[in-house]
Amino acid sequence: MSIAAPSNPKEITVRGIILGILITLVFTAAQVYLGLKVGLTFATSIPAAVISMALLSAFKDATIQENNIVQTIASAAGTLASVIFVLPGLLMIGWWAKVPFWPTFGACAIGGVLGVMYTMPLRRALVSQSDLPYPEGVAAAEVLKVGMASRAGAAEGKAGLWAVIWGSVASAVFAAGAAVKLMAGEVAIYFRTGSGAGAGATGIGASSSLALIGAGHLMGITVGIAMLAGLVIAWGIMVPLMTHLSPAAAGVDASAHALGIWSKEVRMMGAGVIGMAAIITLAGLAKPILGGLKSAMESARKAKLNGGVLDRTEQDLPIFVVGLVTLLSMVPAGWLLASFLQGGPLSSLAFPLVAVGIGYILIAGMFAAAVCGYMAGLIGSSNSPVSGIAILTILGAALSVGMVGRSIMGPEVAQALIAYALFVTTVVLAVAVIGNDNLQDLKTGQLVDATPWKQQVGLLIGVVAGSCVVPPVLELLNHANGFVGAPNLNSISDQPLAAPQALLISTLAKGVIGGQLRWDLLGYGALVGLLLVAINFALKKSSNGKYSLPPLGVGLAIYLPSAVITPVCIGAVTGYLFDRAMEHKVGGDTAKRLGVLVMSGFIVGESLFNVALAGLIVVTGKGEPLAIANSLSEAQTMIVALILGVAMVWGLYRWSARSGRNVAA
Repeated sequence: MSIAAPSNPKEITVRGIILGILITLVFTAAQVYLGLKVGLTFATSIPAAVISMALLSAFKDATIQENNIVQTIASAAGTLASVIFVLPGLLMIGWWAKVPFWPTFGACAIGGVLGVMYTMPLRRALVSQSDLPYPEGVAAAEVLKVGMASRAGAAEGKAGLWAVIWGSVASAVFAAGAAVKLMAGEVAIYFRTGSGAGAGATGIGASSSLALIGAGHLMGITVGIAMLAGLVIAWGIMVPLMTHLSPAAAGVDASAHALGIWSKEVRMMGAGVIGMAAIITLAGLAKPILGGLKSAMESARKAKLNGGVLDRTEQDLPIFVVGLVTLLSMVPAGWLLASFLQGGPLSSLAFPLVAVGIGYILIAGMFAAAVCGYMAGLIGSSNSPVSGIAILTILGAALSVGMVGRSIMGPEVAQALIAYALFVTTVVLAVAVIGNDNLQDLKTGQLVDATPWKQQVGLLIGVVAGSCVVPPVLELLNHANGFVGAPNLNSISDQPLAAPQALLISTLAKGVIGGQLRWDLLGYGALVGLLLVAINFALKKSSNGKYSLPPLGVGLAIYLPSAVITPVCIGAVTGYLFDRAMEHKVGGDTAKRLGVLVMSGFIVGESLFNVALAGLIVVTGKGEPLAIANSLSEAQTMIVALILGVAMVWGLYRWSARSGRNVAA
């Protein structure tokens, strides 16, 4: 389906910018919570496009390109929130007690701007002249085309908005059930493997979370199967084996034994798997990335020599502006890094440390943005190896910073070096995730005849808006709940958020700078990662690319808690079964798109409810302000959670199928 675009369509408008910023504020808050709770984030382009179309349909002169700018601005929320994979580490090591606004805003904004600049020269090579599939970018373009094309499209747009609303309401109600203590927050079972003194232990858990079911549906069956394989490796092989080798002390139950070994040893091996998978991915991308840069420079040179005017749909921000903005960004970056060190134990080394930090942001950021951008084209921005990039970035930053600070090493200096390495990594990760998002958005733009430079300006607006939201939401959650591994002196609730990615990143930084890193466990994980890469290669080759087992997905499932991964796997399988069932039905394609929007609503509703709950905790000063006293046993609350969850997911899939038929009728 193609839509003829006028030579100069309405794109960047005041109403579009305001709408994009409002959606960004909501989605960023949702993403920050989800990332801190479970260590995963989701792509916001498609729900943003649907909300935009439904609201802008009130204006007769709204264009597909204007809707595209709204989703471009809002998509920054989905990615920029990934900086919370690192930032809580500064609270965990005790460097910050509260989240300061300006340093956090500065790290996000500077990194985000650089992410846009670094990936701009790659657009022609990796988008215009590339056969990369860009699954999420293409899906967002399809949603925009369908929604703008006809009366049926308008009907689907309205149904899509209702899908997001119903999904959000259902997941908020489900989350409220856990908050009032009428259902269990987690369904879990742990048991001994064997008998006697040397018995091992293992188990499985599943968080009562529709958001995670939704995340699984959005990730798809390939990643879902990879995560299922990771669950089997972690909880079916590694945990039973390692608990058998390290028997529990007297009085320690199966769950404490299994979770203790997993958290201290198995998840570090998972980090090794992720790191190795990321390194091999980087190595394989060297050739296409260099080719992309060469092609971009060649195109710019030809355009200059021929003196021709580029078509509107090929106009990027001028390369001169890109270079100037990149260089000018180093001034606030340097000031930010210098102010971070000011008055602390590293102030005497401020100059070399700032120089190393700026150099690292420039070079590592460029590398990370290019890799993430390419991977977004290959497997989608939600599945891009941000975790692997974060692990490699903190290892590089900690080694670089540690070498500079070796001369004055002491306990206070070590803590300051760890904090500085985490702060530098935050900026690099912001570069990577926005680079990840930029190329995905530009693919959507290419398919709807958008103007690239206007999209790039839209994304910069989204970066600034998202950067304003991350610090206050992070501080609200810090004050209400706190984080696992942090002192949490000012936290009200006694149920800290897991922030699993930040815990790993801060552990790695402490290990590298303090010299206590378990390199042996990382090494074992790296060997498992190599084996998984070989299996993935063989699987792809034997099936002509039809099947794969992404090693990063397997590594994430070893590293993240089973309570997070199990519902994600369930969501991937139920999503696959739903899509298969809709394959040849009337309105089946519409039903599939509505299913995606319901699942996006699951994520938004639950996350926003819990952000609001954090606000209530802070206002009331109570750790569980909604809890109701009741006589239900733990087993009974688990059964309630199971029945209610199945009913909601099944009911909304049926609603999607019925709505798809109605739109097609």
